[in-house]
Amino acid sequence: MQTIFRGKHFITLTEWTKEEIETLLECSYELKRAFAMDRPTIYLPNKTVFLMFFEQSTRTRNSMEAGITQLGGHAHFLDTSNMQIAHGEVAKDTAVILSRMGHAIACRNCFWKVGNAYLREMAKYSTVPIINMQDDLYHPLQAIADLMTIQEKKGRDLRNLKVSIIWAYATTHKKPISVPVSQVLLFPRWGIDVTLAYPEGYDLPDWVIEKAKKYAEENGGSLKITHDQEEAYKDADVVFPKNWGNWVTNEDTAVIDSLLEANKHWKCTEKMMSLTAKDSLYMHALPADRVNEVEDSVIDGPHSVIYDEAENRLHTAKAVMALTMGGR
Repeated sequence: MQTIFRGKHFITLTEWTKEEIETLLECSYELKRAFAMDRPTIYLPNKTVFLMFFEQSTRTRNSMEAGITQLGGHAHFLDTSNMQIAHGEVAKDTAVILSRMGHAIACRNCFWKVGNAYLREMAKYSTVPIINMQDDLYHPLQAIADLMTIQEKKGRDLRNLKVSIIWAYATTHKKPISVPVSQVLLFPRWGIDVTLAYPEGYDLPDWVIEKAKKYAEENGGSLKITHDQEEAYKDADVVFPKNWGNWVTNEDTAVIDSLLEANKHWKCTEKMMSLTAKDSLYMHALPADRVNEVEDSVIDGPHSVIYDEAENRLHTAKAVMALTMGGR
């Protein structure tokens, strides 16, 4: 078990070894058990984490705020529109100053071709860990909670489990690709057979697919790409039907376009779920675009584990902070 984490950045799980991720999961399980028994976990007394948000959040903000409180520390919520960032202050200056005042900086910046670069710039100058609360390419906090949830429901040995990451129609906003990218890069490392399904035009970056295939080859998993949603649902043990924007092929910020409207039929329905394995799981990072992405009878039905998945955001967030802000 790897045990040295203090000061380590958490920007993408691809920069954490499998051994380090296993430690992170073990820590998450321990913290969840303690929470269930109302046992104190004051591992970060008087520690401060700054939470910088360039956009809205529910699960991420509250899992981080509640998490640091349960660890004995404190979170400062920072709406970047009310910071000097709005007047042009650069990432370097923000990172240097905040890292002198606290013990970690967490940031959500999902602007295409901006977010990850911004976090990297902060990491270059920060003297404390940078925690990625989602950027344009990665959402490691969501992916690790997803993996934890799958393990809880399907067992620790996930080899040959069929997990399908499926694009779904939605109109709320043009969503980042960071959730499917993080999932497709993480799951094959645990020997999972991953199917990635989407209409043509909603491709993920080529380098993501190449790296995911490499992980699959090294760990006994697989990665298959299809443009047929029924193929992805068929016999799947876990399905993640979720929308993402066509940023790779079209950088326009318009939410609704002809390509999106041509694929309204990409939706998680009772009919689609009937194709899956008998004890399959329906999962979603939330918020779901109900009616468009998924039928209420599915998301509220017996296959759905969305609330367990959401709760695990708390315990995995605590583990990340406990290890990187404290630890040894």
